[in-house]
Amino acid sequence: MTDLLWTRGDAPRATLILAHGAGAPMDASFMNRIAEGLAERGLAVARFEFAYMAKRRTTGRKYPPPKAEKLTGEWREAIAAVLAAPDCVGPVVIAGKSMGGRVAAIAAGEPLDPRVAGLACLGYPFHGPGRPDEIRLAPLQNGRLPTLILQGERDEFGSRAEVETLDVGPHARFEWIADGSHDFGPRGGSPATLKGNVAHACDALAAFVLAFADGETTAATATDPAPAG
Repeated sequence: MTDLLWTRGDAPRATLILAHGAGAPMDASFMNRIAEGLAERGLAVARFEFAYMAKRRTTGRKYPPPKAEKLTGEWREAIAAVLAAPDCVGPVVIAGKSMGGRVAAIAAGEPLDPRVAGLACLGYPFHGPGRPDEIRLAPLQNGRLPTLILQGERDEFGSRAEVETLDVGPHARFEWIADGSHDFGPRGGSPATLKGNVAHACDALAAFVLAFADGETTAATATDPAPAG
């Protein structure tokens, strides 16, 4: 696991740990937009890289990610590092883009430090592209934490039409990103915009996290259905 990359504004009230997806680093444009948007909304955001991605930086070679189950130890290391950091404030939510969210969901199937209050998945990879029959539901169904899934309506890893009616377990709910792809981008002719979709995602995610800081969210209330977005 790499050193932590912190993004925070003035007087944050809660902390989000954000892991990257399989193919892009922690400072990819999507990750920067989300981290900066959340910092503007009152969160401290800590990013880290899995070892295979960090190795790409040092060698210039493209290493494939291990199987998701083999990365949970690194996620737990990241949680411990963030909880010990002076920049960590308030309750903590673990989150990840695509594969990073899937690994976080797997890790959340086992007991974590009680300061970890929730889980968020940004573009959860319900299946590989073109493989709609290989649904990955177990990490969500086995989860112990209130969970928010921010999913583009056209996500090639699980579109709204494909996954809206799936059983994601008792702790998870969806927030749909209008006409969004896996990176939340809409089509060219759509009334939605990438800027607006990222803002929507940041609004929903910040509200989810800050509800823990405000003492308003419990396992029961956090999983009430949210209006489609």
